Amino acid sequence: MATRPISPQDHDRIADAIRAAEAKTDGEIYCVVAQSSDGYFFPAAFLATIGMLVASLVVAYGLEAWWLTMRLPHFVLAELLALASVLALLRLWPGLRIHLVPKRLRYQAAHANAMKQFLARNVHRTQARTGVLIFVSIAERYAAVVADSGIDAKVGQHVWDGVIQDLTRHAGDDRLADGFVKAIESVGAVLAEHFPVTAGDINELDDHLVEL
Repeated sequence: MATRPISPQDHDRIADAIRAAEAKTDGEIYCVVAQSSDGYFFPAAFLATIGMLVASLVVAYGLEAWWLTMRLPHFVLAELLALASVLALLRLWPGLRIHLVPKRLRYQAAHANAMKQFLARNVHRTQARTGVLIFVSIAERYAAVVADSGIDAKVGQHVWDGVIQDLTRHAGDDRLADGFVKAIESVGAVLAEHFPVTAGDINELDDHLVEL
């Protein structure tokens, strides 16, 4: 997914897109991008340890087949040294961890983070329950559109799925800022259709992209 930093100019473009979209609707749009949704040290360490134990059993059987022996204390010491090396490697190079974690677990962590941001940023506390969170977690290659209850009653998930596909395609081409702008325009059009702007509408959420 995207690797280029989002520039100040891109932040301005995204903020302008949010303001333009919200000028046509009572809905509120909030954008968050996370570099990663979890540190993954413990799940990666667990799976690496299991793999190391399996590999050690293969080595032990291989030594036995070649009529070679290793004293038990030496074997245990080798295991401990290997485990310490693996843990040190995961501690020093965090980028390795996510590659040891199953995709399902990565998506669960990213989804949980999206729900956390939806609540932490008060997207669920707009007056008419018409807040929408556009969320991307780069390390997990995950994107989501989370809509509040007032919107879910009128807009099906298939509408957001199309926005998500377009957003992830832009991010995959390393054009994350463009993807956010396009997603904001698409979400804004949906909100304008179902929740057009009314007199006295106020801006309830900040109009900018939050980077985690």
